Amino acid sequence: MKPSAAKTTLTPKLRFPEFRDGWYAMPGDDLFDQITNREAPAGLPILAITQEHGAIPREDIDYHVSVTDKSVETYKEVRPGDFIISLRSFQGGIEYSNYHGICSPAYVILRKKTELSDAFFKQLFKSYSFIQQLTKNLEGLRDGKMISYKQFSELLLPWPKPAEQQKIAECLSSLDELIGGESQKLDALKAHKKGLMQQLFPRDGETLPRLRFPEFQSAPEWQAYTLSQVATYRRGSFPQPYGLPEWFDDIDGMPFVQVFDVGEDLRLKPKTKKKISKLASDQSVFIPKETVVITLQGSIGRVAITQYDAFVDRTLLLFESFLKPTEKIFFAYTIQLLFEIEKEKAPGKVIKTITKEALSDFVVRIPSVTEQQRIATCLSSLDELIAAQSDKLDALQTHKQGLMQDLFPSPSEAEA
Repeated sequence: MKPSAAKTTLTPKLRFPEFRDGWYAMPGDDLFDQITNREAPAGLPILAITQEHGAIPREDIDYHVSVTDKSVETYKEVRPGDFIISLRSFQGGIEYSNYHGICSPAYVILRKKTELSDAFFKQLFKSYSFIQQLTKNLEGLRDGKMISYKQFSELLLPWPKPAEQQKIAECLSSLDELIGGESQKLDALKAHKKGLMQQLFPRDGETLPRLRFPEFQSAPEWQAYTLSQVATYRRGSFPQPYGLPEWFDDIDGMPFVQVFDVGEDLRLKPKTKKKISKLASDQSVFIPKETVVITLQGSIGRVAITQYDAFVDRTLLLFESFLKPTEKIFFAYTIQLLFEIEKEKAPGKVIKTITKEALSDFVVRIPSVTEQQRIATCLSSLDELIAAQSDKLDALQTHKQGLMQDLFPSPSEAEA
Protein backbone atom coordinates (compact mmCIF):
# COMPACT_ATOMS: atom_id res chain seq x y z
CA MET A 1 0.00 0.00 0.00
CA LYS A 2 1.44 3.36 -1.03
CA PRO A 3 -0.80 6.43 -0.69
CA SER A 4 -0.11 9.45 -2.84
CA ALA A 5 0.54 11.60 0.23
CA ALA A 6 3.31 9.34 1.47
CA LYS A 7 6.83 10.71 1.94
CA THR A 8 10.04 8.72 1.73
CA THR A 9 12.34 11.02 3.67
CA LEU A 10 12.27 9.08 6.95
CA THR A 11 15.31 7.06 7.95
CA PRO A 12 16.07 5.62 11.38
CA LYS A 13 19.43 6.09 13.09
CA LEU A 14 20.07 2.36 13.23
CA ARG A 15 19.34 -0.07 10.39
CA PHE A 16 20.10 -3.62 9.47
CA PRO A 17 22.72 -3.64 6.67
CA GLU A 18 20.47 -5.28 4.06
CA PHE A 19 18.01 -2.36 4.06
CA ARG A 20 18.67 0.95 2.32
CA ASP A 21 15.30 2.19 1.04
CA GLY A 22 13.66 5.17 2.70
CA TRP A 23 10.60 4.77 4.91
CA TYR A 24 7.15 6.07 4.06
CA ALA A 25 5.28 8.28 6.49
CA MET A 26 1.60 7.38 6.37
CA PRO A 27 -1.36 9.00 8.16
CA GLY A 28 -2.89 6.84 10.85
CA ASP A 29 -6.26 6.71 9.10
CA ASP A 30 -4.62 5.29 5.97
CA LEU A 31 -3.71 2.20 7.96
CA PHE A 32 -6.36 1.89 10.69
CA ASP A 33 -10.12 2.34 10.96
CA GLN A 34 -11.92 3.28 14.17
CA ILE A 35 -14.32 0.51 15.23
CA THR A 36 -17.52 1.38 17.08
CA ASN A 37 -19.45 -1.89 16.69
CA ARG A 38 -21.72 -2.40 19.71
CA GLU A 39 -23.51 -5.45 18.29
CA ALA A 40 -20.96 -8.05 19.29
CA PRO A 41 -21.94 -11.75 19.45
CA ALA A 42 -23.28 -12.86 22.83
CA GLY A 43 -21.03 -14.61 25.31
CA LEU A 44 -17.80 -12.77 24.54
CA PRO A 45 -15.54 -12.04 27.54
CA ILE A 46 -15.19 -8.52 28.90
CA LEU A 47 -11.62 -7.38 28.29
CA ALA A 48 -9.47 -5.36 30.65
CA ILE A 49 -7.00 -3.06 28.88
CA THR A 50 -3.67 -3.22 30.70
CA GLN A 51 -0.13 -2.05 30.05
CA GLU A 52 1.28 -5.35 31.30
CA HIS A 53 -0.93 -7.80 29.36
CA GLY A 54 -2.55 -5.66 26.65
CA ALA A 55 -6.22 -6.56 26.19
CA ILE A 56 -7.01 -9.62 28.29
CA PRO A 57 -10.18 -11.24 29.73
CA ARG A 58 -10.82 -9.75 33.14
CA GLU A 59 -11.19 -13.14 34.80
CA ASP A 60 -7.61 -14.02 33.82
CA ILE A 61 -6.08 -11.27 35.97
CA ASP A 62 -6.55 -9.60 39.33
CA TYR A 63 -9.15 -7.02 38.25
CA HIS A 64 -11.79 -5.47 40.51
CA VAL A 65 -13.86 -2.97 38.50
CA SER A 66 -17.55 -3.87 38.67
CA VAL A 67 -19.70 -3.74 35.53
CA THR A 68 -23.50 -3.66 35.37
CA ASP A 69 -25.54 -5.53 32.76
CA LYS A 70 -26.85 -2.19 31.52
CA SER A 71 -23.38 -0.73 30.96
CA VAL A 72 -22.25 -3.83 29.04
CA GLU A 73 -24.86 -2.99 26.41
CA THR A 74 -22.69 -0.01 25.41
CA TYR A 75 -19.48 -2.07 25.10
CA LYS A 76 -17.66 -2.41 21.78
CA GLU A 77 -16.45 -5.53 19.99
CA VAL A 78 -12.72 -6.24 19.94
CA ARG A 79 -11.19 -8.81 17.59
CA PRO A 80 -7.77 -10.49 17.71
CA GLY A 81 -5.30 -8.15 16.03
CA ASP A 82 -7.06 -4.94 17.06
CA PHE A 83 -5.13 -2.12 18.71
CA ILE A 84 -6.68 -0.14 21.56
CA ILE A 85 -6.10 3.43 22.73
CA SER A 86 -6.93 4.22 26.33
CA LEU A 87 -8.76 7.54 26.37
CA ARG A 88 -7.57 8.44 29.86
CA SER A 89 -4.22 8.18 31.66
CA PHE A 90 -2.43 7.40 28.39
CA GLN A 91 1.14 6.63 29.42
CA GLY A 92 2.17 3.26 28.09
CA GLY A 93 1.31 3.48 24.41
CA ILE A 94 -1.36 1.67 22.40
CA GLU A 95 -2.33 -1.81 23.56
CA TYR A 96 -2.89 -4.96 21.45
CA SER A 97 -5.53 -7.68 21.67
CA ASN A 98 -5.03 -11.39 21.11
CA TYR A 99 -8.63 -11.97 22.15
CA HIS A 100 -12.14 -11.71 20.75
CA GLY A 101 -14.18 -9.85 23.33
CA ILE A 102 -15.81 -6.58 24.29
CA CYS A 103 -14.45 -3.53 26.06
CA SER A 104 -15.66 -0.28 27.55
CA PRO A 105 -16.64 2.57 25.22
CA ALA A 106 -13.92 4.55 27.02
CA TYR A 107 -11.43 3.13 24.52
CA VAL A 108 -10.68 3.72 20.84
CA ILE A 109 -10.55 0.48 18.87
CA LEU A 110 -8.20 0.50 15.85
CA ARG A 111 -8.52 -2.17 13.15
CA LYS A 112 -6.02 -2.43 10.32
CA LYS A 113 -7.24 -1.64 6.80
CA THR A 114 -4.54 -3.61 5.04
CA GLU A 115 -2.00 -6.35 5.63
CA LEU A 116 0.69 -5.15 8.00
CA SER A 117 3.01 -6.58 10.61
CA ASP A 118 1.16 -6.66 13.92
CA ALA A 119 4.46 -7.32 15.69
CA PHE A 120 6.06 -4.22 14.14
CA PHE A 121 3.22 -1.91 15.16
CA LYS A 122 3.02 -3.46 18.62
CA GLN A 123 6.59 -2.25 19.12
CA LEU A 124 6.15 1.10 17.35
CA PHE A 125 3.09 1.99 19.44
CA LYS A 126 5.10 1.38 22.62
CA SER A 127 8.09 3.48 21.58
CA TYR A 128 8.89 6.63 23.53
CA SER A 129 8.97 8.87 20.45
CA PHE A 130 5.54 7.69 19.30
CA ILE A 131 3.96 8.21 22.72
CA GLN A 132 5.51 11.68 22.98
CA GLN A 133 4.17 12.62 19.56
CA LEU A 134 0.65 11.35 20.19
CA THR A 135 0.41 13.09 23.55
CA LYS A 136 2.23 16.32 22.67
CA ASN A 137 -0.96 18.40 22.80
CA LEU A 138 -1.93 16.94 26.17
CA GLU A 139 1.15 18.12 28.05
CA GLY A 140 0.35 20.34 30.98
CA LEU A 141 -3.38 19.68 30.80
CA ARG A 142 -5.38 18.21 33.63
CA ASP A 143 -5.90 14.48 34.13
CA GLY A 144 -8.92 13.25 32.24
CA LYS A 145 -8.02 14.93 28.94
CA MET A 146 -8.90 12.45 26.23
CA ILE A 147 -6.95 11.20 23.25
CA SER A 148 -9.19 10.90 20.22
CA TYR A 149 -9.12 8.89 17.02
CA LYS A 150 -8.76 12.22 15.20
CA GLN A 151 -5.42 12.84 16.90
CA PHE A 152 -4.24 9.37 15.95
CA SER A 153 -5.54 9.62 12.38
CA GLU A 154 -3.59 12.81 11.70
CA LEU A 155 -0.31 11.40 13.00
CA LEU A 156 2.16 10.27 10.33
CA LEU A 157 3.32 6.73 11.09
CA PRO A 158 6.75 5.43 10.03
CA TRP A 159 6.29 2.63 7.51
CA PRO A 160 9.23 0.57 6.10
CA LYS A 161 8.87 -2.28 3.61
CA PRO A 162 7.39 -5.53 5.02
CA ALA A 163 10.75 -7.32 5.18
CA GLU A 164 12.25 -4.55 7.32
CA GLN A 165 9.14 -4.44 9.49
CA GLN A 166 9.57 -8.14 10.14
CA LYS A 167 13.27 -7.84 10.92
CA ILE A 168 12.72 -5.05 13.45
CA ALA A 169 9.83 -6.92 15.05
CA GLU A 170 11.91 -10.11 15.40
CA CYS A 171 14.80 -8.19 16.97
CA LEU A 172 12.62 -6.47 19.56
CA SER A 173 10.50 -9.57 20.20
CA SER A 174 13.61 -11.61 21.02
CA LEU A 175 14.58 -8.90 23.51
CA ASP A 176 11.05 -9.05 24.95
CA GLU A 177 11.50 -12.79 25.49
CA LEU A 178 14.73 -12.14 27.38
CA ILE A 179 13.05 -9.44 29.47
CA GLY A 180 10.13 -11.77 30.13
CA GLY A 181 12.48 -14.50 31.35
CA GLU A 182 14.29 -12.13 33.71
CA SER A 183 10.94 -10.79 34.92
CA GLN A 184 9.83 -14.34 35.75
CA LYS A 185 13.03 -14.84 37.77
CA LEU A 186 12.28 -11.65 39.69
CA ASP A 187 8.70 -12.76 40.35
CA ALA A 188 9.98 -16.15 41.54
CA LEU A 189 12.38 -14.51 44.00
CA LYS A 190 9.60 -12.27 45.34
CA ALA A 191 7.25 -15.24 45.69
CA HIS A 192 9.98 -17.20 47.50
CA LYS A 193 10.51 -14.32 49.91
CA LYS A 194 6.78 -13.99 50.55
CA GLY A 195 6.48 -17.71 51.26
CA LEU A 196 9.55 -17.68 53.48
CA MET A 197 8.21 -14.76 55.52
CA GLN A 198 4.97 -16.66 56.08
CA GLN A 199 7.03 -19.50 57.53
CA LEU A 200 9.48 -17.38 59.56
CA PHE A 201 6.73 -15.39 61.32
CA PRO A 202 3.93 -16.90 63.44
CA ARG A 203 0.55 -17.14 61.79
CA ASP A 204 -2.44 -15.27 63.15
CA GLY A 205 -3.28 -16.62 66.60
CA GLU A 206 -0.06 -18.67 66.90
CA THR A 207 2.95 -17.96 69.11
CA LEU A 208 5.66 -19.77 67.15
CA PRO A 209 6.68 -19.70 63.48
CA ARG A 210 6.41 -22.85 61.35
CA LEU A 211 10.09 -22.52 60.42
CA ARG A 212 12.69 -21.64 63.03
CA PHE A 213 16.49 -21.54 62.86
CA PRO A 214 18.09 -24.46 64.75
CA GLU A 215 19.68 -22.31 67.46
CA PHE A 216 16.24 -21.03 68.48
CA GLN A 217 14.32 -24.32 68.52
CA SER A 218 14.12 -24.31 72.33
CA ALA A 219 13.81 -20.53 72.70
CA PRO A 220 10.69 -19.04 74.35
CA GLU A 221 7.51 -18.35 72.45
CA TRP A 222 7.14 -15.03 70.66
CA GLN A 223 5.44 -12.34 72.72
CA ALA A 224 2.29 -10.68 71.35
CA TYR A 225 1.74 -6.92 71.69
CA THR A 226 -0.48 -4.36 70.08
CA LEU A 227 1.36 -2.02 67.73
CA SER A 228 0.94 0.87 70.17
CA GLN A 229 2.72 -1.20 72.85
CA VAL A 230 5.72 -1.71 70.57
CA ALA A 231 6.22 1.71 68.99
CA THR A 232 5.13 5.31 68.96
CA TYR A 233 4.00 6.54 65.56
CA ARG A 234 2.25 9.37 63.75
CA ARG A 235 1.27 10.46 60.28
CA GLY A 236 3.27 12.98 58.31
CA SER A 237 1.76 16.32 57.36
CA PHE A 238 1.76 18.99 54.70
CA PRO A 239 0.32 22.52 54.55
CA GLN A 240 -2.95 23.08 52.71
CA PRO A 241 -4.09 23.73 50.05
CA TYR A 242 -1.81 21.03 48.74
CA GLY A 243 -0.82 22.24 45.28
CA LEU A 244 0.43 25.77 45.94
CA PRO A 245 3.77 26.37 44.16
CA GLU A 246 5.26 28.16 47.19
CA TRP A 247 5.28 24.88 49.11
CA PHE A 248 7.88 23.41 46.73
CA ASP A 249 11.47 24.18 45.82
CA ASP A 250 12.99 21.68 43.40
CA ILE A 251 16.40 23.39 43.47
CA ASP A 252 17.24 24.18 47.09
CA GLY A 253 14.45 22.34 48.91
CA MET A 254 14.59 19.28 51.17
CA PRO A 255 13.41 15.82 50.03
CA PHE A 256 9.65 15.38 50.45
CA VAL A 257 8.57 11.73 50.77
CA GLN A 258 5.22 10.76 49.24
CA VAL A 259 3.78 7.32 48.45
CA PHE A 260 5.44 7.40 45.03
CA ASP A 261 8.88 7.74 46.64
CA VAL A 262 8.73 4.50 48.66
CA GLY A 263 10.30 1.60 46.79
CA GLU A 264 9.68 -2.13 47.07
CA ASP A 265 13.09 -2.90 48.61
CA LEU A 266 12.65 -1.37 52.09
CA ARG A 267 14.27 1.83 50.84
CA LEU A 268 13.20 5.16 49.44
CA LYS A 269 13.89 5.86 45.81
CA PRO A 270 17.26 7.61 45.36
CA LYS A 271 15.57 10.97 44.80
CA THR A 272 12.11 12.11 45.81
CA LYS A 273 9.75 13.37 43.12
CA LYS A 274 9.28 16.66 44.97
CA LYS A 275 11.36 18.86 47.28
CA ILE A 276 9.74 20.94 50.01
CA SER A 277 10.39 24.67 50.43
CA LYS A 278 11.52 26.37 53.63
CA LEU A 279 8.07 27.95 53.93
CA ALA A 280 6.33 24.56 53.84
CA SER A 281 8.87 22.81 56.04
CA ASP A 282 7.79 24.92 59.01
CA GLN A 283 4.35 23.27 58.76
CA SER A 284 5.51 19.74 57.93
CA VAL A 285 7.00 16.70 59.69
CA PHE A 286 10.75 16.11 59.52
CA ILE A 287 12.24 12.62 59.80
CA PRO A 288 15.95 11.80 60.14
CA LYS A 289 17.43 8.99 58.08
CA GLU A 290 16.97 5.45 59.44
CA THR A 291 13.28 6.14 60.19
CA VAL A 292 10.75 3.37 59.44
CA VAL A 293 7.84 4.60 57.32
CA ILE A 294 4.86 2.87 55.68
CA THR A 295 2.39 4.06 53.05
CA LEU A 296 -1.27 4.37 54.11
CA GLN A 297 -2.95 5.38 50.84
CA GLY A 298 -2.65 4.40 47.20
CA SER A 299 -0.01 1.65 47.11
CA ILE A 300 -0.72 0.74 50.72
CA GLY A 301 1.80 -1.23 52.75
CA ARG A 302 5.09 -0.17 51.15
CA VAL A 303 7.71 0.01 53.88
CA ALA A 304 11.07 1.78 53.93
CA ILE A 305 13.88 2.51 56.33
CA THR A 306 14.80 5.95 55.05
CA GLN A 307 18.36 6.45 53.84
CA TYR A 308 18.37 10.27 53.98
CA ASP A 309 16.82 13.09 56.01
CA ALA A 310 13.46 14.20 54.64
CA PHE A 311 10.02 15.62 55.27
CA VAL A 312 7.11 13.19 55.01
CA ASP A 313 3.61 13.51 53.61
CA ARG A 314 0.41 12.73 55.54
CA THR A 315 -0.18 9.65 53.34
CA LEU A 316 2.61 7.91 55.26
CA LEU A 317 2.99 6.70 58.82
CA LEU A 318 6.34 7.18 60.53
CA PHE A 319 7.59 5.31 63.60
CA GLU A 320 9.23 7.70 66.04
CA SER A 321 10.51 5.34 68.75
CA PHE A 322 10.33 1.73 69.95
CA LEU A 323 9.01 0.75 73.36
CA LYS A 324 10.31 -2.84 73.24
CA PRO A 325 13.76 -4.16 72.26
CA THR A 326 13.35 -4.13 68.48
CA GLU A 327 15.61 -4.37 65.45
CA LYS A 328 14.46 -1.86 62.84
CA ILE A 329 14.91 -4.20 59.89
CA PHE A 330 13.00 -6.97 61.64
CA PHE A 331 10.25 -4.51 62.54
CA ALA A 332 10.06 -3.30 58.92
CA TYR A 333 9.55 -6.90 57.71
CA THR A 334 6.95 -7.44 60.46
CA ILE A 335 4.92 -4.41 59.38
CA GLN A 336 5.26 -5.37 55.71
CA LEU A 337 3.85 -8.83 56.44
CA LEU A 338 1.03 -7.43 58.60
CA PHE A 339 -0.17 -5.31 55.72
CA GLU A 340 0.01 -8.27 53.33
CA ILE A 341 -2.26 -10.16 55.72
CA GLU A 342 -4.67 -7.23 55.88
CA LYS A 343 -4.80 -7.11 52.09
CA GLU A 344 -5.75 -10.79 52.01
CA LYS A 345 -8.63 -10.06 54.39
CA ALA A 346 -9.90 -7.03 52.48
CA PRO A 347 -12.74 -7.31 49.90
CA GLY A 348 -11.14 -7.93 46.52
CA LYS A 349 -7.78 -8.07 48.32
CA VAL A 350 -7.51 -4.29 48.02
CA ILE A 351 -7.17 -1.87 50.95
CA LYS A 352 -8.30 1.60 49.89
CA THR A 353 -7.01 3.39 52.97
CA ILE A 354 -6.13 2.69 56.58
CA THR A 355 -6.30 5.04 59.55
CA LYS A 356 -3.73 5.61 62.27
CA GLU A 357 -6.35 4.57 64.82
CA ALA A 358 -7.03 1.24 63.09
CA LEU A 359 -3.34 0.42 63.38
CA SER A 360 -3.61 0.43 67.17
CA ASP A 361 -5.37 -2.96 67.00
CA PHE A 362 -2.66 -4.61 64.89
CA VAL A 363 -0.98 -7.44 66.81
CA VAL A 364 2.81 -7.67 66.60
CA ARG A 365 4.67 -10.81 67.71
CA ILE A 366 8.29 -10.37 68.76
CA PRO A 367 11.03 -12.87 69.66
CA SER A 368 14.36 -12.11 71.31
CA VAL A 369 16.62 -9.52 69.70
CA THR A 370 19.10 -12.21 68.58
CA GLU A 371 16.34 -14.12 66.76
CA GLN A 372 15.11 -10.87 65.25
CA GLN A 373 18.62 -10.22 63.93
CA ARG A 374 18.89 -13.74 62.49
CA ILE A 375 15.60 -13.41 60.61
CA ALA A 376 16.47 -9.92 59.40
CA THR A 377 19.85 -11.11 58.08
CA CYS A 378 18.22 -13.97 56.19
CA LEU A 379 15.57 -11.79 54.56
CA SER A 380 18.02 -8.96 53.86
CA SER A 381 20.26 -11.32 51.88
CA LEU A 382 17.23 -12.36 49.85
CA ASP A 383 16.35 -8.70 49.29
CA GLU A 384 19.84 -8.16 47.93
CA LEU A 385 19.23 -10.90 45.34
CA ILE A 386 15.88 -9.33 44.47
CA ALA A 387 17.47 -5.88 44.12
CA ALA A 388 20.22 -7.27 41.85
CA GLN A 389 17.66 -9.05 39.68
CA SER A 390 15.52 -5.91 39.56
CA ASP A 391 18.54 -3.86 38.45
CA LYS A 392 19.26 -6.42 35.72
CA LEU A 393 15.68 -6.20 34.51
CA ASP A 394 15.75 -2.40 34.57
CA ALA A 395 18.97 -2.40 32.53
CA LEU A 396 17.40 -4.64 29.87
CA GLN A 397 14.30 -2.47 29.68
CA THR A 398 16.45 0.66 29.39
CA HIS A 399 18.49 -1.02 26.65
CA LYS A 400 15.31 -1.85 24.76
CA GLN A 401 14.02 1.71 25.02
CA GLY A 402 17.31 3.03 23.67
CA LEU A 403 17.28 0.50 20.84
CA MET A 404 13.72 1.46 19.91
CA GLN A 405 14.73 5.11 19.78
CA ASP A 406 17.31 4.23 17.13
CA LEU A 407 15.25 1.67 15.19
CA PHE A 408 12.19 3.90 14.81
CA PRO A 409 12.40 7.41 13.32
CA SER A 410 10.28 9.90 15.21
CA PRO A 411 6.87 10.64 13.65
CA SER A 412 7.71 14.34 14.12
CA GLU A 413 10.40 14.02 11.44
CA ALA A 414 7.68 13.38 8.89
CA GLU A 415 5.96 16.62 9.84
CA ALA A 416 9.05 18.79 9.49
